[in-house]
Amino acid sequence: MFLIMILILLFIIISNIMMFISMILSKKSNLDREKCSPFECGFDPKSSARIPFSLHFFLITVIFLIFDVEIALIFPMIKTFKLVNFFLWVKISFFFIIILLLGLYHEWNQNMIEWTN
Repeated sequence: MFLIMILILLFIIISNIMMFISMILSKKSNLDREKCSPFECGFDPKSSARIPFSLHFFLITVIFLIFDVEIALIFPMIKTFKLVNFFLWVKISFFFIIILLLGLYHEWNQNMIEWTN
């Protein structure tokens, strides 16, 4: 128990020393304030929050998130290739890819992918 207390104290001391060295060696200055300020969607964070928002920008973001989640679902399918029946795996994978392609076709058909004003 005593050894654990010493190790915890040692970790706290080392982490504090590292943070202190980091603060001393960092090259932040008053001129870099703009780099540290939040920047989202091209809006100035200090301006009014009631500025009109581009709906197209929002749709592109939602499409990206949907396809990002779909890619995260495809990776486990690759790992399960050897665990299940080959024909079952092909059917499920084909069905999944067809749903993705139909969604992409629908977005293309609705002109959601083209960046025009």
